[in-house]
Amino acid sequence: NEPGIVTPCFQPTYSDSRLLTSRTDHAEEGRASIYKSVFTNSSKEMMCFPDFPYPDNFPNFMHNIKIQEYLTAFAKEKNLLKYIQFKTFVSSVNKRLDFATTGQWDVTTERDGKRESAVFDGVMVCSGHHVYPNLPKESFPGLNHFKGNCFHSRDYKEPGVFKGKRVLVVGLGNSGCDIATELSHTAEQVVISSRSGSWVMSRVWDNGYPWDMVLITRFGTFLKNNLPTAISDWLYMKQMNARFKHENYGLMPLNGVLRKEPVFNDELPACILCGIVSVKPNVKKFTETSAIFEDGSTFEGIDCVIFATGYSYAYTFLDESIIKNRNNEIILFKGVFPPLLEKSTIAVIGFVQSLGAAIPTVDLQSRWAARVIKGTCTLPSMEDMMNDINEKMERKRKWYGKSETLQTDYIVYMDELSSFIGVKPNIPWLFLTDPKLAMEVYFGPCSSYQFRLVGPGKWPGARNAILTQWDRSLKPLQTRVVGSLQKPHFFFHWLMLFAIPILLIAVFLVLT
Repeated sequence: NEPGIVTPCFQPTYSDSRLLTSRTDHAEEGRASIYKSVFTNSSKEMMCFPDFPYPDNFPNFMHNIKIQEYLTAFAKEKNLLKYIQFKTFVSSVNKRLDFATTGQWDVTTERDGKRESAVFDGVMVCSGHHVYPNLPKESFPGLNHFKGNCFHSRDYKEPGVFKGKRVLVVGLGNSGCDIATELSHTAEQVVISSRSGSWVMSRVWDNGYPWDMVLITRFGTFLKNNLPTAISDWLYMKQMNARFKHENYGLMPLNGVLRKEPVFNDELPACILCGIVSVKPNVKKFTETSAIFEDGSTFEGIDCVIFATGYSYAYTFLDESIIKNRNNEIILFKGVFPPLLEKSTIAVIGFVQSLGAAIPTVDLQSRWAARVIKGTCTLPSMEDMMNDINEKMERKRKWYGKSETLQTDYIVYMDELSSFIGVKPNIPWLFLTDPKLAMEVYFGPCSSYQFRLVGPGKWPGARNAILTQWDRSLKPLQTRVVGSLQKPHFFFHWLMLFAIPILLIAVFLVLT
């Protein structure tokens, strides 16, 4: 979407068939895979391309088929289909012999049994991190003796075949909880085993609004990053426990103040209350037909174990010297650029994780990467990039824990990327020139439209999209109109929140 970015050496772009998400009845090797009932965890206004809003009649949280419809419509609207080669396997991406001066790459592809090579000025690796399943069988003694079915959640597709079965789900992430709650309606009994617990959030947040439109705001991020740690941690845990007390449900994280990725599941607490899903600690060992947990309890007569134990990442088509791994941490500047190359002409897109949606994130990453590869935006020195990587990694461990090195603060990250290409909104200037817009930008949802207000790729419709985002989010709910639309008033919400402690302090001072 940026004028002058696409050059002859960028076309045709290749679509690696291994990396297209599989929605078939079985998981396909080398491709991400989803089950039939997958819905988004991000709402439509927070996960759209910044110059292409979803239709206002689309539901806020969409089934995967709706996402496919949207992506197809976007590709057609932007006339992108002519640049894509479908069903094309990318077998290798290698530096050319003169890479140090040209920054060019030899890309080898396979299609219909035919092998081809082409030279490219730039490469964007968009394989994500949900392709290669992590199945740590060595961590579970006795699993090799277990006589039931055993597989990774990547191979799960639908619940019908589990009717009347006794199922153990290992892992309390989004996939594990989704699968467990879905199976609870057909299986005889479902047990979730969790090593460290998780915060469980609902898509339906305060007053029925989508969770991310309420929580992902610039003002909220400012408070989180500037309040004293003790107060910030207290507010975070209070917020996470607002819907139900995680301690009572066996879900409480071992370290509750870490900002690890929460689980989004609207059914799990009800399933636990109804007894159709139980939560147990980590599995100590397996027998032929049962699992013995670390608290000494046992789940007998298991028919199937589903390991929802996440994914590992690999770039099998790249030489290991290109993207380096340090203690299971991929070394990338801002999660995008390998810092040790002579020329920054390869970028990794989508290899970060945050509370924010993927589409706005990869949009900004791609805009930045395109400008760097083209040469209109320069990166810091190799030393400065490595210092930034090390500093950020230490901060991530503090906020998210050692196992969450892909996690990042969404708004802070987006502002960093947007600053590189000159599209970060100037909030103080907005308050001076357009107070109505500024209030929505700062106190309202940090939607992707904010990064098309100014600079390269500026979209004339961005201002209106921001001011009407609540109209589009509420429109699909109006199937039975019983009154006028009730939009949130964030500024007054925060004002009231801070007015109470200020009032209490004033009373205390008067009385003393």
